[in-house]
Amino acid sequence: MAKLVILTQGMTDRAHELKADRTTIGRVEDNMFQIAESSVSSHHAEVLLRGNDVVIKDLDSTNGTFIDGEKITESVLKPGQTLRFGNVELRLDTGAPANANAAPASTRAPRQMDTTLGMTRGVSLGDLEKGGAGRPTGFDSSKDFSKKTDKVSKIFIGVLILAGLVIVALIFYALKLTGNHQ
Repeated sequence: MAKLVILTQGMTDRAHELKADRTTIGRVEDNMFQIAESSVSSHHAEVLLRGNDVVIKDLDSTNGTFIDGEKITESVLKPGQTLRFGNVELRLDTGAPANANAAPASTRAPRQMDTTLGMTRGVSLGDLEKGGAGRPTGFDSSKDFSKKTDKVSKIFIGVLILAGLVIVALIFYALKLTGNHQ
């Protein structure tokens, strides 16, 4: 039976057997094959079994669907080819030996990946339920987030104080004049 095997480090123990004629793939739980990685769209792609062909159809994903480095909207995936959703690479495994002319994945030169909009890791439902419990303690705000001085604000405040003093002085002067005329 054909299955998609994840090749991306940290997820290499994951695979999904293609049992249905249509398999949805994406980041959220309502997909048949969930890949909880931030560069994978909520509903990224679908796999269609058409006879002996495995067809990959992109579902207008944010970071694209690629077969052997080429962006696709719909294409047949052959055994041994590398499929990529965002930053996650997979391989179609049919149980049969891959094309004898194709170089094994371990001897191929690594491909330069496109820059994507995703982060390394998204937030899992478990993290959300824990709230701030999983956050690192001892956050040091002095390193990267130092307060910047703002000369314009200091000048503006100085002018306001000076204007206030002038107004108070004028009021006292006006009161003194009215006091002398009575």
